[in-house]
Amino acid sequence: MVTKINDTTLKISGRVDSSNAKQFEDELLSSVGKGDVTLDAQELEYISSAGLRVLLKLKKTGGGNVCVINVSSEIYDIFSVTGFDNILDVKRALREIDVTGCEIIGQGGNGTVYRLDDDKIVKVYRPIISLEQIERERDFAKTALINGVPCVIAYDVVKCGDSFGIVFEMLKSDTLGNAMRNAPEKFDEYIEKYVALAKEMHGAKLKKGTFVNIKDVLHARVPKLAKWCSEEELNFLNSLIDEMPDGDSLIHGDFHPGNIMIQDGELVLIDMPEVTMGAKIWDIAAIYRDMISAPQVSDEKTLKMLERSMGLPKDMIVKTGYKFFELYTGITDREQLESYFKGLGLVYALNVVFVLGTGSPHAMEKADAIIENLLRGVLIPNEQALRHLLRS
Repeated sequence: MVTKINDTTLKISGRVDSSNAKQFEDELLSSVGKGDVTLDAQELEYISSAGLRVLLKLKKTGGGNVCVINVSSEIYDIFSVTGFDNILDVKRALREIDVTGCEIIGQGGNGTVYRLDDDKIVKVYRPIISLEQIERERDFAKTALINGVPCVIAYDVVKCGDSFGIVFEMLKSDTLGNAMRNAPEKFDEYIEKYVALAKEMHGAKLKKGTFVNIKDVLHARVPKLAKWCSEEELNFLNSLIDEMPDGDSLIHGDFHPGNIMIQDGELVLIDMPEVTMGAKIWDIAAIYRDMISAPQVSDEKTLKMLERSMGLPKDMIVKTGYKFFELYTGITDREQLESYFKGLGLVYALNVVFVLGTGSPHAMEKADAIIENLLRGVLIPNEQALRHLLRS
């Protein structure tokens, strides 16, 4: 019934009922010490109330968290009906799917989106993306939907080879980027909807605590920059974060046409791994980063990645970016718009510095240059202008 995998992980199998509950208890308690324990229930066929009481005893005597993984639907129902899913950390077994031969409709830094059929798509993440991160994105999508933000309906987390994925309902849909590229005659219609979605997202008026505040996220990243920054520079970065108002907008962080789907003529968000809330200036700066600055200054490798991620060629990315900001800000004069971009570029520079705090391998390779050029060459010399922008 109980097989020890390592000091904190055990496999439980077969049937556990009143006839063998004492044996189950002896094997289980003798196999683990104090602290957290994980029970792999992939081969568990049945567990009665007597077996559940053994698990309760394990939690009380061990003093740590008891996580039961790979639970079948039938066994999960037992945990749910008895309320043990509130006592223990119970995780269903993941359904396995095969995307061989499926159409690829989007591809970005975190993974690839495949069409399963007319009704569903699946986003398959890179193997380095943890299950915890993926479940968080699913929960973010559900929370945003509940709060009136147009986004996809997220279903179950699945296993796909060595990777994990999320299945979404997307009826005969396509990414905004693909649609703009394939139907250029509809460009004006699409860009107006793109801007309308941005304004709806930034005007969401979320209740405090709906998502983590962007200021808290950025403050947590500051210590990770200690390798490149002096104590004075770290304090400077923290003080800049404090200038930002405690806004209630939804901050997507990667709001470009490759992360938006068209469903029944309406736009909905799909890629939401780092959603936060706060001052919309942070999201606007990220849009400037993706749609204006990056396509024009990136090296060939990065540019190819951007084009693949957004589903648009470079010239169309920039065209979309300029038109987006014209409609979003109401600034139609190109000279005035370029002046607006200069100010927004300061917030963008701060955004790029904080990318280092995420531990991105690509960013880490360029860390010395980023700190020298952007922090010491741009942010510090323009401190007062930047503080004014963040406050406003």
